[in-house]
Amino acid sequence: MHAHVTAAQTSTPTETNQTARPANSAPMGSESQPDSTSFIRRRPVRLIIYAALGIFLVSMVLWRFLPTLTDPTFEKHIANKQVAVGMTREQAMKAWGSPYTMNVSYTKDGLRREEWIFEDWIDTGHVKHRYLYFEENLLVGGWYN
Repeated sequence: MHAHVTAAQTSTPTETNQTARPANSAPMGSESQPDSTSFIRRRPVRLIIYAALGIFLVSMVLWRFLPTLTDPTFEKHIANKQVAVGMTREQAMKAWGSPYTMNVSYTKDGLRREEWIFEDWIDTGHVKHRYLYFEENLLVGGWYN
């Protein structure tokens, strides 16, 4: 009795378990493995973060010049009773009127600084203060509560 042997019976176990795939493809199972670099270190993520920071920094620089670009003579600000950095003392006085108190000081270099204090009486027991700060006739800052 002769047993008839087929090609499938003579192959090794490793030959029968392998499936045909292109030569340039990765081994099985490598598609499911995550990328070894962290999310924040990936190039597209870094580019987005750098672009956002750059836009933020540029907008911070431009924000200071925005009022003077939209209203270079401050006429709209004065009409709306608003002050803006870069105004002269006369323009600020047209917008808010005369201050209640003016404190003048000089730096070591001879730079004239002024602090204007405005008092807004709400009623007999409550007062709101507004402050403006000038250096050499130009408004450099202020605040109110």
